This record gives sequence, structure tokens and C-alpha cells, in this order.
Amino acid sequence: MEELGVGLDLVIVLATALAGGMLARLLRLPVILGYLIGGIAVGPHGFGLVHDLGTINTLATIGVILLLFTLGLEFSLKEVMRVGRIAILGGIVQILLTAAVGLALGRLVGFTMLEAVFFGFLIALSSTMIVLKTLMERGELDSGHGRIMIGILLVQDLSVVPLMIIMPAIGEGGEVWLSLGIAVLKAMVFIGVMLVLGMWGLPWLLRRVAAGRSRELFLLTVVTLCLAAAFGTYFFGLSAAFGAFVAGLLISQSAFARQAFADIVPLRDTFVALFFVSLGMLVDLHFVVDNVAIIAVVVTVIIVAKFIICSLIPWFFGYSPKTVLFVGMGLIQIGEFSFVLAGVGVEAGLISSYIYSLTLTSAIVTMLLTPFALGFASFLYRRLSQGERLGKLLARRPDPGWQDKQWQLSGHAVICGHGRVGSTLARVLERRRLSYLVIDLNPQVISRLHSEGVPCIYGDAANPEILAHAQLDKARVLVCTFGDFIAVELTTRNALRVNPRLDIVARVPRDADVELLKGIGVSELVRPEFEASLEITRHTLHRFGVTSPEIQHILSGLRREG
Repeated sequence: MEELGVGLDLVIVLATALAGGMLARLLRLPVILGYLIGGIAVGPHGFGLVHDLGTINTLATIGVILLLFTLGLEFSLKEVMRVGRIAILGGIVQILLTAAVGLALGRLVGFTMLEAVFFGFLIALSSTMIVLKTLMERGELDSGHGRIMIGILLVQDLSVVPLMIIMPAIGEGGEVWLSLGIAVLKAMVFIGVMLVLGMWGLPWLLRRVAAGRSRELFLLTVVTLCLAAAFGTYFFGLSAAFGAFVAGLLISQSAFARQAFADIVPLRDTFVALFFVSLGMLVDLHFVVDNVAIIAVVVTVIIVAKFIICSLIPWFFGYSPKTVLFVGMGLIQIGEFSFVLAGVGVEAGLISSYIYSLTLTSAIVTMLLTPFALGFASFLYRRLSQGERLGKLLARRPDPGWQDKQWQLSGHAVICGHGRVGSTLARVLERRRLSYLVIDLNPQVISRLHSEGVPCIYGDAANPEILAHAQLDKARVLVCTFGDFIAVELTTRNALRVNPRLDIVARVPRDADVELLKGIGVSELVRPEFEASLEITRHTLHRFGVTSPEIQHILSGLRREG
């Protein structure tokens, strides 16, 4: 009967995750929020439908291990370096400054020094899952502010690893530096052992298993390696999640990394759902009711402090007020890895259950507010861009010398955004000796183009004050290459006010936005996914021996239908 009870509890938890996730999707919220709210509903402080919390928490721990393992598999130094210093230096500064605010807040509400330090690092981390999901749904994953947020989040996620080593060592009492030194020594020994295995043992094992061409055995091998590494670090007296991360990092350097990631993701997502539902179960509604005032104060301080700190980072690096606003609004929440770190803190006796409950409740509230915060940032940006004086304020540049240069252009292309698409177009125009001008929000890109003698303007292309310097009355075409729909809409509207006859080619992230941009007066709309489908169709038909003119006729028909 006991086994039946455990099975029933597991079914209830999974059904709750499914129902909560579907409800969140219906409301266009990240599914994690649905998991958390579902856990609150079925937990002991809700309807009390789940009784064996020990088994559920054990399964949730596996979710944490798999989450850190896939973080190791996914970790890309190139992705961090893509946004450069703002990700690495900005991420480190953001963690330290937010931790300092958390320390001050913790001391103010009566935490001990150690508890306040730990609390500071808990609130310093933001949610990679929430931010990524929100940016994807808004079509802003490849935008300037999206890339900066992702870079900072990667640095935050990576910081969890040393924090899981350092914080428990500090909490052991006695000689702090001695405890810390022992913990670091253990970590180095474990990493050394894993490196030896990673260079010779793991590739040999994965190669032998892959040679059997059994997907089941390959998945079983990957999961076994992940759990074995986690148990190894636990045996060393360190966090199990740290071992899983190291194992993932080592496998990521092999030729089997992509397949390992693809196979383990469904398993990870299932256990991660258990993890977040179990977190929701820990939320004590009586605690919330009894501590509404302190929760409100903590949430307010976290949101305001993180907004200010995360906004100052892109501002310091010379990014536009638009990027400053969106980065600040997007990183106001407490992240999922804060829960992982908090669990380590409770287990090591560093924080009390009261601080854990306060952190958990504050995290859920800030996560719920994140999509609305980015929506408010969009609304605020639209309103500020429409005002003449505020438009001039938003158009300020960090280097006045860039604006002093007067480009003598005529019949040129204005390229809005010098990312992957814009830089490719610029290279083609350069080779054909066709004139063009670039508008971009990244000061590093503009500095490089300026040194190369390329006509360029630093600023937000959606701002009328910026467009006024692009000589649109003499331009042949304006090209919007960025994936941020709000920026595309405002850019096209303001450009057509300057030159109503201007030919505009724009990238449109979502099919739902096509009619709106057509109504504004955009000449040509390019939908990346639709264009990819046409190219796949072209190559497939070519393999069947269909002639090029016939293929072109078919694709033209698809374009008319689309």
C-alpha cells in the first residue's frame, strides 16, 4: 500500500505540473510559474493532496542534478564572449552589488551576518528560464538587450558553482579560511580526477557505447555518468549539483555532446517540473499571510535595487537608454538557481527555514512580475519615443565625435542593426561598391565601424532624432534587420514620416505582425522562418529532379499564399 501511495503522489504531482503548465501557456506566462502555483495548490499548505514529500523532494533533487548537468553541456564561452566585457565584468559587478544590497537588507530585518551574506547572494541571481522564455515569446532573443541579458545570466549561472563550494565552507564555523581552503582543495582534487577521466575515460566509454547504435544504452550511460559525478562530489563533502555540472562540462567538449544533450533534455524537463512543483509545495500560505508586510518590503527592495543595478551596467558601457530600460526591467526577479543555492544553505545550516520561505515567496512574486515588467518597458519606451524632448534625451550618444562626422551620401541604403543579418548585407554592398549607412545601438560596433571609415550612427534607429541624421530624403532603401518588433514598428513609422516615399525592407519576427507592418507602408517583409521553409522546399524539390524554373514557380506561389 505504501508503494501505491508513493505512485499516487507522483501521478498527482505530474498531473499538477501538466495542468499548471497548460494554464500558464494559456495566460502566456512561463510554464515554470504554472508549476510553482500548482505546487502551492496541491502541497501540505494548500489542499494537501500530496503526502509523501520525502520521495517527491528526492526526485526533485535529481531534477536539480540534471539541470546543472545540462548547464554544463550547454555552457558556451563563445556565447559569453559574444557580448564581451558587459557580460563578464557587468555580470560579476551585478552579483556583488546586489549581494551587498541583500546584505544590508538582511541586517536591517534582523538576520545574522552570515545569514545576510547568504541572502544577498540568493537575491543576486536572476532566472535564466523565465527571461529566455519571455524573450522568445516576445521575439527579442536576438535583440541588443536580449543578448546582454543572456550574457549576464550565463555569468550568474556559472557563479552558482563556486558559491555552492564557498558558502557551505564558510558555514562550517571555526577557522573560515581553513574551511574554505579545504573545500577548494576538495573541489580541485575532484576536478583533477574528472579531467583525467574526461580526457581518456569518458571519450572511450561514450565511443564504445555509441558504436552499439543503441539510443537507450547511450542515454543510460549519460544519466549514469551524471549521477555518478553527483555522488562523487557528495562523497567529497561538496554539492552534488557541482559534480553534475563538471560532468556536463567535460562531456560538452566531446563529439557526443549534442546527442547527449538532445537525449537528456526530455528527462531533465520532467524532473525539473517535479523540482518546481515541489518548491511550490514548500510555500506556506500561513507564512505569507503572517508576513505580508516584510514580504512586500523585501520584494520592493529587490525589484528596485536590481532594476537600478542592472540598468546602470549597460549605461556604464555606453548602451542606449532603450537597452538600459529593457535590461533593467528584464532582470528584476530571483532565479531558479537561487532555490538550488538556498537548499544547500538549509542543508548546511547557514540559513533558517524562515529565510528560505521568505526567499521562495519573494522569488515566486518577482518571477510572476517579470513578463509584466517587460511589457511595461515596451509601453514606456513607446511613450517616451513619441515625445519630442524625451526623444532627444533618448537619442544621446556616449561619444559626441561620432555625430560630428557629416557623411555626404545619396542613393544609399540605411541598415538598421549591424548584427548577423546587417553585417552580411553590409559586406555585399561593400563588395559591389554601393553606399550605405549603419545605425546600431552597440557602441563597440559603432566604434569599430567608425575607425574603418564606414558611415555609421550610434543610437536607436526607432528614434526620430537618430533618423534625422541618416539623410533619409536621399536614401534609396531602409533595411530593418533586428528581431525586436517594437523597434521595427517605430523605426518604419518614424522613417516614413521623414520620407513617405522611402522603400523599406523589414524583418518581421512573427506572422501576426505582418498585416500591421503592411498597413504602415513597409514595402517588403522578410519572415526568417518562412524563408527557411522555402529554402528547404527548394533543395528538396531539386533532389527529386524538379527543374529550376518549375521550382521557382512553386516558390512564387507559396510566397503569394504566405
